[in-house]
Amino acid sequence: MHKKLTQYRNLILALGFAISSILGLIAQQKEFDAGKRYTLNNITVTGTQNFNENTVIAFTGLRKGDQLYIPGERLSNVTQKLWEQNLFSDIAFYVTNIDGDLVDLELYIVELPKLNEVTVEGVRKGQSKEIIKDNNLKPGTKITKNLLTTTKNYIKDKFRKQGFFNTNVVIATTAYTDSTGAEIAKDMKIKVSKGDRVKVKSITFDGNNEIKDSKLRGFMKNVKRKNFLRFYKRSKFTEDGFEEDKERIIEKYKERGYRDAQIVSDTLIVNDDKNISLKLEVKEGKKYYFGDIRFIGNSVYPSNYLRQYLGIQKGDVYNGVLLQERIADNTEPDAPDLTNLYQNEGYLFSEINPVEVAVRNDTIDYEIRIREGKEAYFDHVTVVGNDKTNDHVIYRELRTRPGQKYSKRNVIRTIRELGQLGYFDPEQLSPNFKNVDPNNGTLDMEYSVVEKGSSQIELQGGYGGGGFVGTLGLSFNNFSLRNIFNGEAYKPIPMGDGQKLSLRAQASSFYQTYSLSVVEPWLGGKKPVQLSTSFSHTIQYLFNFQTRERDKNRSFLITGGSIGIAQRLKWPDDYFQLSQSISFQHYNLQNYNTGLFTFGDGYSNNFAYTIGFGRNSTDVNPVFPRSGSNFLISAKLTPPYSAFNNIDYQGLAEER
Repeated sequence: MHKKLTQYRNLILALGFAISSILGLIAQQKEFDAGKRYTLNNITVTGTQNFNENTVIAFTGLRKGDQLYIPGERLSNVTQKLWEQNLFSDIAFYVTNIDGDLVDLELYIVELPKLNEVTVEGVRKGQSKEIIKDNNLKPGTKITKNLLTTTKNYIKDKFRKQGFFNTNVVIATTAYTDSTGAEIAKDMKIKVSKGDRVKVKSITFDGNNEIKDSKLRGFMKNVKRKNFLRFYKRSKFTEDGFEEDKERIIEKYKERGYRDAQIVSDTLIVNDDKNISLKLEVKEGKKYYFGDIRFIGNSVYPSNYLRQYLGIQKGDVYNGVLLQERIADNTEPDAPDLTNLYQNEGYLFSEINPVEVAVRNDTIDYEIRIREGKEAYFDHVTVVGNDKTNDHVIYRELRTRPGQKYSKRNVIRTIRELGQLGYFDPEQLSPNFKNVDPNNGTLDMEYSVVEKGSSQIELQGGYGGGGFVGTLGLSFNNFSLRNIFNGEAYKPIPMGDGQKLSLRAQASSFYQTYSLSVVEPWLGGKKPVQLSTSFSHTIQYLFNFQTRERDKNRSFLITGGSIGIAQRLKWPDDYFQLSQSISFQHYNLQNYNTGLFTFGDGYSNNFAYTIGFGRNSTDVNPVFPRSGSNFLISAKLTPPYSAFNNIDYQGLAEER
C-alpha cells in the first residue's frame, strides 16, 4: 500500500512539473507576441556562408547591450536589409536563451551560390556573347531565382521578336569545386532550342476602302505571307520588321493624301507551331489637298522662286512625306530641297519649318516659316588622322578654303573626293563642325580621316599551258617618288605623296613578262592633271607540248610603253574627264613561225593613239558605291602606215 502511494506521488510531481514547463513556455510566447523589450546579451551567426561572422554582425548594426523588442520592428528591418543585398537564399533570427531580460540571438543565413562560367548552346557565338552581356552573367554574380527567370524570359522574347515562337530554354547549374572538393561556385549551361521560324499564313486588313489589301501587303517589305511562287524572299515574321512595315503603310497613305490615316489595332493569331496570321484594322480618314502655301521670313529668294523650287502647287493631293522631303530630305545629303538651297549659298544657320495654319474641309493651308540667319564663312579648315598621307595630298582635294563662304555642297564633295583617293576608310570620313558662331557667322571645319591599307601584294602560282606559272605583283597606291632615294623614308617603303607605282612579273618554263607603271595624279602639283607612264617586256620561246621542251633559238619578244595625260573638265560638269595617251610596241620574231604573224623572222612596230571621255560621279566609297554613275567612251587609233611607206600590207600578207 505504501509503495502505491509513493508511485502516485511521483506521478503527480512529474505531471505538475510538465504543466509548469508548458505554462512557462506559453508565458514566454505571450511575451514574444506582446513584443517584450529585452537586452541583447549575445548574437551568433550560423548557416552556409563564407562571410566573416564579425562582418555580418557589424552589418546588422546589432550590438551587445542594445535594447530591442522581440518580436519588433528593429529585427524586421535588419532582416529586410539583409534580403536587399541579394546575397542570401534564407535568413532567420532564433532566440537561443533568455535569462531574465537578457536574450541570446542566433542569425541563420544561407548564402546564394556564385556564378563561375556560363556556356550557351544552340546559338551563334555573337548571340551567345550578347545573351551573357545583356543579362550580366559574369563570374561572381549571385544566382537567384529571379536571375534564372529573367534570363530565360529574355532569351525567349529575343528570339520571338525574330519569328522563333517555339523557342525552348533550359538552364542548368553544376557545382564548381576547388582542389579540396569543396563547392565554391556554380557553372551555368544555357541550352537554347530556337525551333523553326514561323511562317505568315495570311495578312488581312479591315477598314481600308481606298487602297486594296493586295496593295497594302505590297507596301510591307519585311513581313511577307507564304507564296510558293515568290522564291526571292521567303515568308518570315519579326517584330521589328512588322513595326517598320506598319510605319511604311501609314507613309503610303500620307503620300496619297490621307493625312489622318492610322492603324487602330493589329492582331497576331497563332494558327499552329509553324504558322501565324496577321490582322490589321485601318482607319483611313478623309483625303486632303494642299491649299495656299505662303513663305514667311524669306529675303534671299523671292516667294515665287521658292514656290517653284518646292514643286508643290495649290490643289495638289496632300503628301506629307513629299513636303518633308522638299523641305529637308534626310535620306540624301545633297538632295534638291529648300534647306540645301540655302545652305549651299552660305546660310548654315537657316531654319525652315512648314506649319499648318488652317484646315478647311479637305484643304490644308501652309506657311513655310524661314529664319535665314547670317551668311557663314570658314575660319579654319584642318585635317586630322592622316598618319601616312602628306598634308598637301589631302589639302589639294579640299573644296573648302578659309575665308570661303560656307557651302554644304562643297563639304559633301570634299568628303567624296577624299574617299575616291582610296587611302582612307570611306565609312569613317566625317566633317566636324567646330567653333560654330552664329553671331559672327563663322565656323571651323575639321575633316577626320582614318588611314587604311592602300598597297597590294599579288603572289600566285599554278599549273597550266604545259608548266608551272608564277606571278608576283606589287602595287603601291600612295607612293612617294621624291623619297625613293631617302633611306629614312622606307617604313617599309616611301609613302604619302599620292603617286601609284606598280611592278609585276610573271614567268613559266617558256615565257616571261615584266611590267612597270607610274601614275602622278597632280602633275606639277597645281592642277588635277594626271600623268601616267608604263613599260612592259615579254619573252616567249617556242614550246613543244609533246616533248615539253622549249627552243631558245625560236623566240618572240614584245617591248612596249605608253604615256598618257588625263584632266578633269569643267563642262558639262566637273565630274567629266578627258584622257589621251600614245603607246608603242616593238615585236621581234626569231624563227617563230606559228601563224600568229604573217612573218616568222623580223620585227614590226605598232603605234597607237587612245582618247577617252568619261564621267565618274560615284559616291565616297569607290569600291562599293551606293549612288552615282561611272561610264567611259574610248577610241584607239593607229596611223595608216601604208600611206607613209608605200607598202601594200594586204598583198604582203597574201604573198607570205
